[in-house]
Amino acid sequence: MNGFIHSTESFGTVDGPGVRFVVFFQGCPMRCLYCHNPDTWQPHCGTEMSVDELITAFEKNRPFYKNGGITCTGGEPMMQPQFLTELFTAAHEHGIHTCLDTSGICFDPENTGTADRILDVTDLVMLDIKHIDDDMHRKLTGHSNAGILAFAQHIAGRGVPLWIRHVIVPGWTDGEDEQERLGFFIGGLSSLKGLDVLPYHDMGKRKYEELGIPYPLADKKPVSKETAAAAREQIMRGIKKRLHSKID
Repeated sequence: MNGFIHSTESFGTVDGPGVRFVVFFQGCPMRCLYCHNPDTWQPHCGTEMSVDELITAFEKNRPFYKNGGITCTGGEPMMQPQFLTELFTAAHEHGIHTCLDTSGICFDPENTGTADRILDVTDLVMLDIKHIDDDMHRKLTGHSNAGILAFAQHIAGRGVPLWIRHVIVPGWTDGEDEQERLGFFIGGLSSLKGLDVLPYHDMGKRKYEELGIPYPLADKKPVSKETAAAAREQIMRGIKKRLHSKID
């Protein structure tokens, strides 16, 4: 079968450990106000590519990926679960490390079979948690975070290494209480291996203009690295509080 692929990147350095071959899947149900890839929203379009084509593209530069692997991102890769599973299965057959960068929005807590088949061939999950508060998450993305938080716990329960990603958006995710609550939640994830706290940027504005879509956060200014670093410290306080509560 073929997958609908938006694009690929040959030498990704911020999409998991090492240098990586990054596959951007087409299609995403989320409508995050700060999304910088609105051109990946629509499903069933883009370039149709086979698993063999993507593995061949990886193999062309394999010496550069010796400490890396393949990362599937988007869009939302889990919108194409069968293709994603086949790609990661083939990657493992070729000794390639697999990383899934996902919002978790497609996870069904009542029927975990599809997700489990993906996790069986996934070496690392990079999970984006947009907001810890469900009401704010709905306003920020158009969806509840209940399934996403359940997916985080499911990943940890399966023992799959997990990195959490969180974007600091002014007026949305820059509150210290919210950050500590997020930290307290992820402090309970037993397979947590990393935390990336990223500053909001508006580099996607041009894409919105090209697509004729109003940019939702036109009044927001980019966040500094220093602000993101301070937010990370606040989230770490929440993690430590959760860990200490387990000890007590």
